Amino acid sequence: MEIGRYTIEQLSEGRFEVFEDGRFNKLAPGEEETTVPIDLPVQVSTTIGINPILLSSGEHNILLDTGLGWGLDAGSSYTDVSNAVTNLEIFGIAPEDITHVILTHLHYDHAAGCTYTDNDSLTQPTFPNARYILQRNEWEYAVERTGKPNPVQGANYRLDDLYRLFADNYFDLLETERDTILPGITVIRTAGHTPGHQVVRISDGGDTAYYLGDLLPSEQHLNHYAMREVDLHPNQAKKKKIQLLREIYGENACILFYHSLFSKVGRLEKGDKKNYVFKEI
Repeated sequence: MEIGRYTIEQLSEGRFEVFEDGRFNKLAPGEEETTVPIDLPVQVSTTIGINPILLSSGEHNILLDTGLGWGLDAGSSYTDVSNAVTNLEIFGIAPEDITHVILTHLHYDHAAGCTYTDNDSLTQPTFPNARYILQRNEWEYAVERTGKPNPVQGANYRLDDLYRLFADNYFDLLETERDTILPGITVIRTAGHTPGHQVVRISDGGDTAYYLGDLLPSEQHLNHYAMREVDLHPNQAKKKKIQLLREIYGENACILFYHSLFSKVGRLEKGDKKNYVFKEI
């Protein structure tokens, strides 16, 4: 799809079973899915998609989150798993062509694909010419959590390889609530899910799209708040989600999902009960 100068593509890594303790298990095509009702917290496991977003303008190539990155490391047993690099090849884009990586937050299912281990066992940036953009308080909180148990269910921080990126000055750490990264691309700090969680607004050529990361992981979360067990500050996350959904509906904007299994982009309508109805495009 097109938003002004930007072409938007989704880079699906596939379907994963995620457990209460944050473990991920790749599901093979056709393998039975385990699901949990959306109005209940994760009890044992649930199935999610992992779908980084690519924005291309000709001048810039921007990734919104990087996925798990399974299959990137030398000697990895996940050589048959899609990742951002193999998916970029479909569009004729090399890792060196990525100019910006915008990270909603640093949980490893969103950020592990930032790096890989080469054949000399050295940590390397997956996208060596990119600036990696995140909130300063997200980085500081993730560092402070190192070695401590996860205070909520689900994915946690794994910073071992990201320390290399930080030391080599690949990160741009933001400190304001709103920042314009490139023309038409704005990041908005929402917090809630994590202290520095941020979302991305793309607006160009008279059209607009929002990528909400884990503030709104899939279309199943539109009218239900099922994230209380995995959000660090549930009340703040719920309030911000309601606010942004109102803005998205009012702007007739597209909405992009990271963890959806099927419906990854669409617009919002209002149903008979004034609830949101997602219409895929």
